[in-house]
Amino acid sequence: MFRSFAFPARWSRRSTLCDRSRLRAEACPPSLRFAPAGGAWQRAMFWLLAPSPRAAAMAPDRLPDVRSDFLGTLADIAGDEADALRCRIREARTLRELWHARAEVYRIVGVAHSQGLAEERLGLLNRHFPTRAPRSQFAPL
Repeated sequence: MFRSFAFPARWSRRSTLCDRSRLRAEACPPSLRFAPAGGAWQRAMFWLLAPSPRAAAMAPDRLPDVRSDFLGTLADIAGDEADALRCRIREARTLRELWHARAEVYRIVGVAHSQGLAEERLGLLNRHFPTRAPRSQFAPL
């Protein structure tokens, strides 16, 4: 007489986010502040006033290496959008500009190849940027 309630198929679908994605470290934009190269007093004040050791931006001399890694992720992709992104990467003056280009790199690689390859290549790019642990599911926003 009583039938068990069956959820419609659209409610019982699993999320596209798998459990391991919640455990990933989140890549943060690099800071705009550089650690001073001056005397001990300036370095001490910077250390005291910085919110964390990773708050300092990476040295600007690393930009060419990071830029070449970004260009390497697009090396096997042809097209107008990929060419425009390559131009944007070559003209980037800071690591923060490259950090903002990651989403476009992910989209272009995902369309040209696959989402899995796009995630893999984005993981290689994320190593150039500071990371933080994901928020706890129990903490308020």
